[in-house]
Amino acid sequence: MPSTWAVLLAAGKGSRLAKAGIDTPKQFLSYRGAPLFWRSARVLAGLPELEGLVFVLPPDQGDGEDLIRKLEGEAPLGVAWRVTRGGARRQDSVAAGLAEVPPDCGRVLVHDSARPFLTPSLCASLLDALESADAAIPGLPVTDTIKVVEDGLAAETPDRSRLAAVQTPQAFRADVLRRGHETARAEDWDVTDDAMLVERLGGSVAVVPGDPGNIKITNPEDLRLLEDSVAPSPVPVTGFGYDVHKYGSGRPFILAGVHIQGAPEVVAHSDGDCLVHAVIDAILGCLGRGDIGQHFPDTSAEFDNVPSSVLLDQVLEMAREDGTEIVHLDCKVICQTPRIDPHSHLIRKSLARMLGMDETRVNLAATTEEGLGFTGEKRGLKCVAVCTALRPLA
Repeated sequence: MPSTWAVLLAAGKGSRLAKAGIDTPKQFLSYRGAPLFWRSARVLAGLPELEGLVFVLPPDQGDGEDLIRKLEGEAPLGVAWRVTRGGARRQDSVAAGLAEVPPDCGRVLVHDSARPFLTPSLCASLLDALESADAAIPGLPVTDTIKVVEDGLAAETPDRSRLAAVQTPQAFRADVLRRGHETARAEDWDVTDDAMLVERLGGSVAVVPGDPGNIKITNPEDLRLLEDSVAPSPVPVTGFGYDVHKYGSGRPFILAGVHIQGAPEVVAHSDGDCLVHAVIDAILGCLGRGDIGQHFPDTSAEFDNVPSSVLLDQVLEMAREDGTEIVHLDCKVICQTPRIDPHSHLIRKSLARMLGMDETRVNLAATTEEGLGFTGEKRGLKCVAVCTALRPLA
């Protein structure tokens, strides 16, 4: 998999807020005890694929590295990071950030820190779209009628079914984005987002569904979005999950979607992902909603060989509808064969991505039972999971 870095733009002056008497640039407004841009940094750093992050700060910000070092001392990012200064235009700031990305980087996410409500799932969709495109951008349908205005008069009404309101982050093949910025400098292009560079190069730009909650803080009235509503403190809850699969002719051996070559096959109705099944049970335990068999019975043809990630998505949707926030997951895989340790890092990253969680909040361990029981006799495996969540008061 190509390496992935992100460029986080935090170099704007916030002129609209300044006109309203707010001197602090929006990206440095305090949000939950840290500058606003730090929330985007935390979400990006939690992506399993991300190896590093470049902060693009205003030229007059002072020692930006000291600021990032202080913030990271309180909440480590867990990825490499660098700091650079922005330019006069947005594209100049992106170019400055891109110059700090390692030359061998394969993919780059570019994000405006004024959109602090990005989600891991949106980032994952963008990176997945790069499998078949040079760039990927999130777009929302345009609901208002749009007019082309010339000299104060309506000149044209575009077909809004062909229009999309574009957000960030935007994802790019790094070589294409570099070539776009090099051409822009050579030919004096002026663009409003990096996807325009790819379009002018003749490259392909995929559009994935945007997120209505991924709102940009632009005007003074937008600041209310940063105010947490006063509500009763949520209640911490714990759920326990347990699942077993026996070895035999059936499904490939997978854990959190990671296929382990040379391992025994497992007998299962769905795809046989024992680890994800245990996680599902743990989450259902937090919700007080029974177990996996009640929601996805193995007697139903509907769930025959269905990816466990699909089942997990449905359970996560239950948690969202319930207002429950999953804050930590501790998992253990128990088997005599295959050896899990060589794959544990990848399994953990994959599971964190499935959950849309920071990898530091997902733990994975593996053990054997020293030849005892059915796992010790190499007749199967079992997985356990403990989920900690915050659930709203009834």
